[in-house]
Amino acid sequence: MTALGMPPFPPRGSGNLRGAVTFPAAAHEELANTQLRRNIGKATHTIRAKRLSVTGELPDWEQLRDTGAAVKTDVLNRLPELLIQFEAAVTARGGVVHWAADAAEANSLVAELVRATGSDEVIKVKSMATQEIGLNEHLEEQGIATYETDLAELIVQLGHDKPSHILVPAIHRNRAEIREIFLREMPGVDPDLDDNPRHLAAAARKFLRHKFMTVPVAVSGANFGIADTGTLAVVESEGNGRMCLTLPQTLITVMGIEKLLPTYRDLEVFLQLLPRSSTGERMNPYTSMWTGVTPGDGPQEFHLVLLDNGRTAALADEVGREALHCIRCSACLNVCPVYERTGGHAYGSTYPGPIGAVLSPQLAGMDAPGDPNATLPFASSLCGACYDACPVKIDIPSLLVELRHQKVEHASFGIEAAAMKAASLAMSSSRRWTAAQKAAGLGRLLAGKKGKITSLPGPLAGWTEARDIPAPPKQTFRQWWNSDEGRAALAQAREKGRQQ
Repeated sequence: MTALGMPPFPPRGSGNLRGAVTFPAAAHEELANTQLRRNIGKATHTIRAKRLSVTGELPDWEQLRDTGAAVKTDVLNRLPELLIQFEAAVTARGGVVHWAADAAEANSLVAELVRATGSDEVIKVKSMATQEIGLNEHLEEQGIATYETDLAELIVQLGHDKPSHILVPAIHRNRAEIREIFLREMPGVDPDLDDNPRHLAAAARKFLRHKFMTVPVAVSGANFGIADTGTLAVVESEGNGRMCLTLPQTLITVMGIEKLLPTYRDLEVFLQLLPRSSTGERMNPYTSMWTGVTPGDGPQEFHLVLLDNGRTAALADEVGREALHCIRCSACLNVCPVYERTGGHAYGSTYPGPIGAVLSPQLAGMDAPGDPNATLPFASSLCGACYDACPVKIDIPSLLVELRHQKVEHASFGIEAAAMKAASLAMSSSRRWTAAQKAAGLGRLLAGKKGKITSLPGPLAGWTEARDIPAPPKQTFRQWWNSDEGRAALAQAREKGRQQ
């Protein structure tokens, strides 16, 4: 029982987990951006084709998916036990473990740890968890400059933008736009810089190299944490992660509590699943692993912030907890027809696409009146492509349906509920159903000569914004059945049956 005045338990997450407007409103605006649609369409088609190629090479791909799903289920079933084991292993190897209940606590912890080093700068490895909690914004408010070292994240940061994809945060930008951002925002850039991808990468490398060599504090995320050894792992493709994880004196890692694997051997499965599902590669170009502190080698001070931020609330949902299996590969985004047309910004949250439509409402909630998160479970065609692509077999369509059910259960009586109530009343009696069918025939007046209803009035207008509705038939089935035409057709069918 929750005492009056006490916050609900488990607490919901905070930070960048909720948009300012509903998904339909945001999507309507994004659909007008033809450049964004071209950029995203081209990128997702390329990644999709590569993924299909490399997963098709493995005869045991489905068995790997089954194993990955089983390992993640085991983790969630034993999460408290594994977290305690993990903390003990990290501490035994010279690391310091901190626990953060929400975004505010995590941000405060990281800022305090950075200030303790005397530095007012940090370099960062791409991390969804720090995007989720809004760490960059918080550190800047505290007078601490942050430098994203992943090329795509750097583009987003310099462009004062937001990520629109889990794996490729700047997927909505083309190279001409990137050139303009670099010329406008990057200190010391060559004013004659063109939009050749190699030249753009070289400009970013030159800018970042000085930071790698001089900034004493790094902040990272973690793809995996190994409970029995205290090892953490980051996979990336540019080498910036390797620089951040080895050069600074102090390393601060922010990791969601669900990222655990029980044993070191479990990495074998996930280091096959993740690269093939994310970038369509057989293996990651850079896989970095570290365990605590090693004297004279790498960072000499290591802090691990274990982040809840709504994950315990998601874990408490016996159905929805499956979303915590996610390994952030982005395979579901690359096959989703909705994401391909709207992009990631329409979802409002750090986590876009199908998995975001499930994960964001669970982490941050969706029950408040007018909550934009309440529209995310409906941002799907339920085509099932996301489930087919997911390397750990998260049944995203079923989770979306469950969240829709939860939303309807908590919703106040509105237009949709009134329509369902009216339909239930009409269908509960044959006499009322016949009367309703006859009344529906009046819709032919709206259809006109073309035989299609192209515009409905008032609150029903949404049904015809993107579709036409066929005009109701002249006769109901019962009317046809009892007509001379119906009786003649029935007699003809019987005669044909006797002849056969």
